[in-house]
Amino acid sequence: MLKILDLFCGCGGLSLGFKKAKYKIEIGIDINESYLQTFSHNFPESKILKTDLSNGSFLKKISYTDIMVAGPPCQGFSITGPRKIEDSRNKLYLAVFKALKLLKPKAFLIENVRGLVSMWNGKVFEEILKKFENEGYNISHMLINSADYGVPQIRHRVFIIGIKKKINRVYAFPREEFSKNDYLSCEEAIGDLPGLKNEQGKEEMPYAPKPKTDYQKYVMDSNLLYNHVATSHKDFVKKVIAMVPEGGNYKDLPKGVGRSRTFHEAWTRYHSKKPSKTIDTGHRNHFHYKWNRIPTIRENARLQSFKDSFRFFGTRTSQNFQVGNAVPPLLAYKLALKLKEILGEKN
Repeated sequence: MLKILDLFCGCGGLSLGFKKAKYKIEIGIDINESYLQTFSHNFPESKILKTDLSNGSFLKKISYTDIMVAGPPCQGFSITGPRKIEDSRNKLYLAVFKALKLLKPKAFLIENVRGLVSMWNGKVFEEILKKFENEGYNISHMLINSADYGVPQIRHRVFIIGIKKKINRVYAFPREEFSKNDYLSCEEAIGDLPGLKNEQGKEEMPYAPKPKTDYQKYVMDSNLLYNHVATSHKDFVKKVIAMVPEGGNYKDLPKGVGRSRTFHEAWTRYHSKKPSKTIDTGHRNHFHYKWNRIPTIRENARLQSFKDSFRFFGTRTSQNFQVGNAVPPLLAYKLALKLKEILGEKN
């Protein structure tokens, strides 16, 4: 069974997909305590390590891994200065290269925001790819929309996958399975969940309805529902939300209403018959297609393709960051299956 090292593991979206594809999740590393609490609960057979990945000392505690996966932040690429990957401000990204140099895994997978591709006219991205190649890997990359692979969410992220040159294989991304006309919708994903119109909900509650869609059948793997708690909005906020039609945003509000937020994503209400927008980290810009509130952690987790048994820990703020920053597990699973096929491992 191929072993996985998950750097910047967060709650474990990437690891969950690889686990479903029958990889062994050896260790998850992050600096945030609540992220690791969530990871540890959902991957009890795996080790966790709380550390600052920028200092490289974590490498002393790892002897080998077959596959390394990571979603390193890219804030270090400054808008001023030389904009080089070796810049000391890019310590978190450099940690990935240090790990590759020492551990020499068979393959790696890196996920990041789509802006990385175009940053400084693509110069930063070109430098990253070149550095990976210089470490001895055949590189493939692709900008992926999660909705193309069965996730009920429009989410564009770039994936970089490398396979050691001595293996003499090149990763080929799996073919998209859905088109814009048949994307899974918000209603298909979360339409069964309690609306919480007159109640706040609970961190844990009994829940065993019959699934109404194939996607609900996929995610309903527990008789308990976790993290389904509504946010208590002020009355004037609810009134503003109520004025936004399905699929609308601040541009659909009456003149003079909601003017405190007028940026692109402000006052966005999901559409029941379409995928959600990219799940954010709790900025209160997106609202349920039917109820006048932001989605619960569980609703966002469903839209990210986490199954109902996956439980999140920490403050509500932390849980929002965990869900919003995660790689959709269903997408990770499909990428992981293809990698196993290319490496010649049995599925």
